[in-house]
Amino acid sequence: MQSSSIRTTREQLSKGESSVVQTVQNFLSVIESKNEEIFAFTSVSAEPALKRAAEIDKKIKDGTAGRLAGVVIGMKEAIVEQGQIATAGSKMLEHFESVYGSTAVKKLLAEDAIIIGRVNMDEFAMGSSTENSAFGVTRNPHNTDCVPGGSSGGSAAAVAAGMCHAALGSDTGGSIRQPASLCGVVGLRPTYGRVSRHGLIAYASSFDSIGPLTLNVEDAALLLEILAGQDPMDGTSSSQPVDSYTDAIGKSVEGLRIGLPEEYFNEGLDKNVHKLVMDRIGVLEKAGAIIVPLKLPLTRYAIATYYILATAEASSNLARYDGIRYGHRADQKKVMAELAAEKKKIQDAGGDVSVVDSPLIRLYKQSRTEGFGTEVKRRIMLGTYVLSSGYYDAYYAKAQKIRRLIQDDFKNAFTQCDVIVSPTSPTTAFKIGEKTDDPLQMYLSDIYTISANLAGIPAISVPAGSHPDDGLPVGIQFMAPHFAETELFRVASAVEF
Repeated sequence: MQSSSIRTTREQLSKGESSVVQTVQNFLSVIESKNEEIFAFTSVSAEPALKRAAEIDKKIKDGTAGRLAGVVIGMKEAIVEQGQIATAGSKMLEHFESVYGSTAVKKLLAEDAIIIGRVNMDEFAMGSSTENSAFGVTRNPHNTDCVPGGSSGGSAAAVAAGMCHAALGSDTGGSIRQPASLCGVVGLRPTYGRVSRHGLIAYASSFDSIGPLTLNVEDAALLLEILAGQDPMDGTSSSQPVDSYTDAIGKSVEGLRIGLPEEYFNEGLDKNVHKLVMDRIGVLEKAGAIIVPLKLPLTRYAIATYYILATAEASSNLARYDGIRYGHRADQKKVMAELAAEKKKIQDAGGDVSVVDSPLIRLYKQSRTEGFGTEVKRRIMLGTYVLSSGYYDAYYAKAQKIRRLIQDDFKNAFTQCDVIVSPTSPTTAFKIGEKTDDPLQMYLSDIYTISANLAGIPAISVPAGSHPDDGLPVGIQFMAPHFAETELFRVASAVEF
């Protein structure tokens, strides 16, 4: 099912055993055969990819090719590319063509990567299953009756199905790591500010991070080396020096202190997921790592805190989609006709027409009603509520204080250990439609991933094996202090199969 790693591909190209054109053609063939069923890709750039591949083949012969020459990448719909439609999985942006490219895309292209197409996602990254896309449900390549996770489900499914070497996703509350776990690939959420967010369509700006989904840890390390760094277009990007992350691959974990928080291994965790994760921890212990029992007592507040703060930011960020400047606009003539009929009905009944919306307000309302899906509307309403007068202090302000305490929880934990380990998801992939009518159960899918976003720390999900009952992938997650991605790659590579 899976393709070759980036290292293998580069070796084959350098030896002349294959060409970039052949590599792209192979992926296009896989996409053609599998995408109708899996629906990882929303659009495929076949001709531009083949044209670019021919150009890169020449550069390889000339010795001028970049570090990603021949590497084929899928791009999440939330990350803009110049001249490409960027929908963010929403009808609101169904026809939005970006006039600029994101910094992440520019960095990949500068190293001669090939972007083969756009991959599906939950609308505006709001979801844990990629069932919320306005354009169709993505299915898990390991069992097409199951979800791939979300919101970067298209990215994870594309890599797992062998449709590309790697894909970029975004992670606001686990949206890279949870689908990576459910699809059996590697998913990295870098430290907040490590990778520029310029060109990422925002969900919650103080949580969002761009990161890679790959076949192995080494590929993720290489991509982060290229993606990381300060960007003048993103004021939240960090000036912290970029490490040579690939040097950490295969390094000994002897003496590495691995924190085992009791809150991440209690009720709600599938017993076989628990066992598989503990088996991988056993591998680290045999290699000389030291297991340190931990407590993260504020973990129980993470879900509530996240869904107050993230929805508040979503309410603010999505206010710009009014159908006037850009985005979906309702049929203006129809809206005006309905408004006139409403006014006439009120007048005929002797009522006060001043209570009726102005034409502009009604157009805003109708455009947003048609353009946004159910989950996005739910989060906008929740976010608007917690920011409203009379409730701001009780909810939003209090959640910000709890967020700071959760950050302090992790700071204290990292004085006792070098990395923290946990399951990535409490279960394997669930059936399509299983949780759509129960938003709370869907939100709880991210129970182990959300804390890293609240704290702004890096985290990685690595395959931990297959569940004995359903055969679906299980992931193990590692978290590290701010800008300690090197430690993540070191420990993650030690547990790879």
